[in-house]
Amino acid sequence: MHVRDLTQFLAELADNNNRAWFVMNKPRYDILREEFLALTVKLIAEISKFDPAIAGCNPKKALFRINRDMRFSHDKSPYKTHFSAAITASGLKKPSQGGGPAYYFHIDAEGKLLIAGGEYMPPPDRLRAIRNQVVSDAAGFNRMRKNKKLVETYGDLQEEGKLVRPPKGFDPDTPNIEYVKLKSFIVWTETSIKKKVPADLGKDVLAGFKDAYPLVNWLRNIPLQTAEE
Repeated sequence: MHVRDLTQFLAELADNNNRAWFVMNKPRYDILREEFLALTVKLIAEISKFDPAIAGCNPKKALFRINRDMRFSHDKSPYKTHFSAAITASGLKKPSQGGGPAYYFHIDAEGKLLIAGGEYMPPPDRLRAIRNQVVSDAAGFNRMRKNKKLVETYGDLQEEGKLVRPPKGFDPDTPNIEYVKLKSFIVWTETSIKKKVPADLGKDVLAGFKDAYPLVNWLRNIPLQTAEE
């Protein structure tokens, strides 16, 4: 992956986020997209060695489109300014489609590499199933989140969007109530690769994914669909 070429392209796109510029620079995009796809193919193969469930993931479906959905956004910029991929056992990216836990990474216009694992904003029925598991399997959940490699790389679970009060059906004294309040069950880490390009980008991303595996595996063992309670 020509990382400097990618970050340069994304930086220019951020300054010229319009169709005319993109069409003129489409050949650059096509080359970078193919390189990103090749990187994702290799990552799927390597992840499968410690997480066999990923083996069937379609790499083309793992990549996100660069076109933005502008229907419900005040921002009418037609293109995203990052390259990203979500690698899941189901091959589906969106939680609403039953995607389940994912290994996710992206590179943005500022030259930041984000590596993440877990489930981001799952739909209500799935979120409730996860919250119930946090309570019913408190020992297993706490053992997972205290995994040495997970903690060293990511710290604790991210609290973005965390509720102030317990969600409906949970009391303030419920075990692990601070984690029950989470809306996402995800870890992530960011590094700058703009000035210092990694000697082996794929190796760095893979190492991050491997350290996120305890969370991904714990989540995967919770059924994707649950009956109405």
